[in-house]
Amino acid sequence: MDVRVSGHQVDVGEALRGHAARRLQATNDKYDARAISSTVTFGKGPHDHRFDCEIILYAPNSVVLKGSSRGVEAQPAFEDALNKIEKQMRRYMRRLRNRNGQAASIADVAFDNAGYTVFSLPEAEQEEEAPDNPPIVAETRVDVPDASVSDAVMMLDLRNTNALLFKNSATGTFNMVYRRGDGTIGWVEPQRV
Repeated sequence: MDVRVSGHQVDVGEALRGHAARRLQATNDKYDARAISSTVTFGKGPHDHRFDCEIILYAPNSVVLKGSSRGVEAQPAFEDALNKIEKQMRRYMRRLRNRNGQAASIADVAFDNAGYTVFSLPEAEQEEEAPDNPPIVAETRVDVPDASVSDAVMMLDLRNTNALLFKNSATGTFNMVYRRGDGTIGWVEPQRV
């Protein structure tokens, strides 16, 4: 596995670089994740004296694991971020084992008449009207994976994102899964003609 350790506004020494590479390789070997590469970025803010550590690990099948932490020292911040990556790896490997052992998955069930109700807020709680052309804060280009619904939910959890657009391998249409405010997962599928 290729491990790249860098610093943002901080000098990363050889000891920290070697420790991060050894720990990531040991974690990869422990879970047999077959990770392709990973990046570890240490940073330090200009106004506080705390270290930020962000780990991004690229596994096969377009799986991206992310973990970040903040601490007084760089090594504890790294260990905390690595613990988050390990938790995601355990969850990922468990889901792969469960998926291979199950006879049917949620993608096999047809949801033809799924209903969704939108409740309006009382007049006092409604926000002001949004401007016609809100500014675009960031734009990202990503590959749209070809996956089942259960695999898309797994990718959503592993990527630590709020939404994921994917091409449904069962229907061939573009679908989206997203994390709702109450912690459940929502699934958007275009209406079939």
